[in-house]
Amino acid sequence: MTAAEAAPGNRFEWFEQVVSDVLLPTAFRAEDPSGFDARGGMLDLGGARLARFSYGPLRSRRTPALIRKGDPEQYQLALVAGGTAWFGQEDGRAELGPGGMTLWDTSRPYESGSGTDGRDVDVLVLQIPKARLPLPSQRVERLLARPIRSGTGLAAILAGFLTDLADSGPDCTPDQLNGLGEMAVDLAATTLAGQLGSPVEPTAELRAQALLRQIRAFIDHHLGDPDLTPRTVAARHHLSLRSLHALFHDEPEGVAATIRRRRLEGCRADLARPDLRRQPIQSIAARWGFTSATAFSRTFRHAYGTTPRDYRLAALRGAVA
Repeated sequence: MTAAEAAPGNRFEWFEQVVSDVLLPTAFRAEDPSGFDARGGMLDLGGARLARFSYGPLRSRRTPALIRKGDPEQYQLALVAGGTAWFGQEDGRAELGPGGMTLWDTSRPYESGSGTDGRDVDVLVLQIPKARLPLPSQRVERLLARPIRSGTGLAAILAGFLTDLADSGPDCTPDQLNGLGEMAVDLAATTLAGQLGSPVEPTAELRAQALLRQIRAFIDHHLGDPDLTPRTVAARHHLSLRSLHALFHDEPEGVAATIRRRRLEGCRADLARPDLRRQPIQSIAARWGFTSATAFSRTFRHAYGTTPRDYRLAALRGAVA
């Protein structure tokens, strides 16, 4: 999203409406509304969301009236990626430069400002439903509008994760984004707990789910490797083969089936692409980790009830959705 979509004289109002829709109802004041410019975007991460906005100098306020108008009941964690900004809530005030983070509560009034140096600011905001943050609210209050430095430790890992997610998240599938959202919330919760001096000790179930998400992401990034097998997945994650299979015991499919299905889904999508119509089927299969044309054709037919060639012909004629 960009303010260029609006007429020059309406770009400030465009930004105010977009922020109110994506984050929460907020009142803004800019030094030069007629020359204001901004860009923004949002990733749906399942229960959480990650927004990114770049904009010129302004002030903002969230009043009790605006809270009554709309409250998503979230904690919002801001990371300043460029420029400068300040945030104030309750008795806290955070003056932030690049890499600085702070937290606020959408159910309480706050004020903020940006561009104290006259430059645009680039801010990422992780929106965390209060019910998803495993920390007592009375303890979270101690962090509101307090600066969180991201130069070292968990805070640095969280800042890097959010930046990478904002940059690469648009290329991920909805299922992948849901998993990444859970990872972002878990990492944010652990970082905030560390700021309070009481690290969150994840349960065995949470550790298992986090490891599963990590393994699924690893599989998706290595599907083209013909040597990707349950044994190599286990070795890369310092697990025994038995432990890896136990991790997938309650999942709908095992490790080998997951690898096979994800490879087939990649092949199927490429076979339906008009821009790849002249690429040999075996080249597509090889790109997704299938080394044997015969085995690929047999596996594809077993999964989809048709041969790769017939599927491609039907797809390119528009007969396959």
